[in-house]
Amino acid sequence: MNIGLYFGSFNPIHNGHLIIASHIVNETDLDEVWFVVSPQNPFKKTAGLLNEQHRLELVKIAIEGEVKLKASNIEFKLPRPSYTIDTLTHLSDKYPQHTFVIVMGSDGFQNLNKWKNFEVLVRNYAFYIYRRPGYEINEDFSARIKVMDAPLLEISSTHIRELIRKGKSIRYLTPETVVAEIKKNNYYGSVLENPAK
Repeated sequence: MNIGLYFGSFNPIHNGHLIIASHIVNETDLDEVWFVVSPQNPFKKTAGLLNEQHRLELVKIAIEGEVKLKASNIEFKLPRPSYTIDTLTHLSDKYPQHTFVIVMGSDGFQNLNKWKNFEVLVRNYAFYIYRRPGYEINEDFSARIKVMDAPLLEISSTHIRELIRKGKSIRYLTPETVVAEIKKNNYYGSVLENPAK
């Protein structure tokens, strides 16, 4: 199978993530897209990061019933911080029958040359890149890339966390099942308005 790997903290997962993953699996040759929940991203601070098991569970709840979207905890078992090359090497060894492709935004792709062993990544894996406004792809790093337009929602996990901290509604930003789980477990430390019933 052709598997797209969509890496992220998903802190928490929201409708923007889901729309991108759904669009890419529908409009490309990928058989599945896996949400690879990163326990620790080397480029991001860990402050305010919900426990990885809880974030994984929120992803599973968000994609319940979707046959082509999967949640992956593969990085939980690897050394931290999580480096894409280490994860892909591990996955390629574990699932030699699959072909893995990296799914990412054009903003992240601009920094590819700062990634650990990026030359090895470029040599061995293709990149499916969705355009983000203001981030043109002027350098392809000699990578095999497929650039596409995906429906983008200007939603960020940071903004969702801020709304939760202020006790405001996050309805319509993430699936109602995710809203209900966040409220039930008091994730991100606040009581929400207009909870999902």
